[in-house]
Amino acid sequence: MTAVKKYPKKTWFYRNGLSIVFLSLFIVTLLAQAITGWHTHNDELQEENGLPLSFSTYLTSGHFVSATFENFESEFLQMALYVLLTVQLRQIGSAESKKLDEEEEVDREPVASPQAPWAVKKGGWILKLYRNSLSIAFVILFLFSWAMHFYGSWQDHNAENLLKGKALMNVWEYIGRADFWFETFQNWQSEFLSVAAIVILTIFLRQKGSPESKPVDAPDLETGK
Repeated sequence: MTAVKKYPKKTWFYRNGLSIVFLSLFIVTLLAQAITGWHTHNDELQEENGLPLSFSTYLTSGHFVSATFENFESEFLQMALYVLLTVQLRQIGSAESKKLDEEEEVDREPVASPQAPWAVKKGGWILKLYRNSLSIAFVILFLFSWAMHFYGSWQDHNAENLLKGKALMNVWEYIGRADFWFETFQNWQSEFLSVAAIVILTIFLRQKGSPESKPVDAPDLETGK
């Protein structure tokens, strides 16, 4: 039985640095988006002779909600599809693919052990759910983000219509508008391109020390890490 590894000499930041850095970047850039979006939206309101919004009001406005969840939505869709499609699909030579002709560690059946997650030890339907919990989480996050993007975009569109003296749209009218789907597809296509890029570029290119790359001296057609 493999013992649980411990790293007593490593600092907390060393052990959690990747998530800390990315979450910090997320918070900083989200705040920057909120501040710049607030100024941009108030400029647009003033051009239409509307009243500027306070920062706290802006954070609940359709303009901010739509812009924020529009990006979340495409990222979670990307990750959900990436997790699911890499179960069955392969790309020869890619570091992001499983090997072409052999089983890997991720394919083995779970075995209950003292170190295993509680769901594995519990077994039954809980284990069945846990076996697919990563993709389920990403799908739920995607659907929630899509719904929030739609809500924010709909509210922002109606707020703009009010300023221009136009009629408000109900949900069913707005969901068929091309501009909403334009917002949606322009984000989705960029995510699909970025995944295709890392899948294909890792065939030929390397980054020493990165788990997303093959070893520098690995043959181009060697599939997997």
